[in-house]
Amino acid sequence: MDTDPNPLEPPTLSRRGFLLAGLAGALGVTAAGTTAVLAQARPSWAADRVLVDVTGDYSLVDATTGTEVVVTVRNGVRRIRANGLPNHGTGRFPNAYNPNTISAQSYDFSLPVRPERADVFTPYDLPQPFGIAVNGVLFDPLANEFWRGDRASGWQYDALGGGIDLGLDTSNAHVQPTGAYHYHGVPTGLASSLPSRRHGPLVGWAGDGFPIYLARGYRKATDPSSGVVALTPSYALRRGTRAGGPGGDYDGTYVQDWRFVRGRGDLDKANGRYGVTPEYPRGIYYYVLTDAFPMIPRRFAGTLAPSFARTGPPAGPR
Repeated sequence: MDTDPNPLEPPTLSRRGFLLAGLAGALGVTAAGTTAVLAQARPSWAADRVLVDVTGDYSLVDATTGTEVVVTVRNGVRRIRANGLPNHGTGRFPNAYNPNTISAQSYDFSLPVRPERADVFTPYDLPQPFGIAVNGVLFDPLANEFWRGDRASGWQYDALGGGIDLGLDTSNAHVQPTGAYHYHGVPTGLASSLPSRRHGPLVGWAGDGFPIYLARGYRKATDPSSGVVALTPSYALRRGTRAGGPGGDYDGTYVQDWRFVRGRGDLDKANGRYGVTPEYPRGIYYYVLTDAFPMIPRRFAGTLAPSFARTGPPAGPR
């Protein structure tokens, strides 16, 4: 039973309690090449600044942005508690296309540390998000906007498809009616200080527990000596014009404009692959965020953790 009276209060022992060292240095790379948070240890005399591998315990507290994240790993479970406030600047909210104001949330997710692949990929729908970033912000790519406002039409606007303005900021994010700031694409603000020309950083965890990486991976999935390349999705625009519905050419305005083409890119239908990474040198299945569709995966490769599952109607346009 958790008797902690303040579940977001950072612990004070060794590497479990940290004060985020600043927005410009939110993430870094350890000597081993793994993704880390740059932090100042508590108590302050312990060390000026340290790099903490995000696969273990860590806490982020930023007085400037209000970010609060506490992650603990115990008995095969990664528990993530966060208030959902990003550790970087955002656009102006509300704005002309997004009427909602950012507010603190109360996330508490328990994800498996050693997730297992399911037999099939499982698509998800609103209001289910995909995952959570290392800074406690949700990855939530689906838009609650449809052709003529009719969900039954089967034509869902893609948030980054250019057919509708959702008031996104430069981090490809905006705000739900609940006040939840969330990413619809690559989290530019989070990634802005990351090193280049290296394996993509581990930027979060999917709802099934598998890790989420950004953009770059080894040319040969299981060979770290093969060099690093930008990993590409395997989706392509359908050819011709839409039959029924909004009509017009397939141009990426709608999610349904895209189709999966096996082998077209480096990634599978869930925008992931099995391979080795700096954090997992023995290999693991992992997802990849890409600049091209689907940007954030639209399917789970494993079993969704009960604590991360959301059901019911979406919370209105977002």
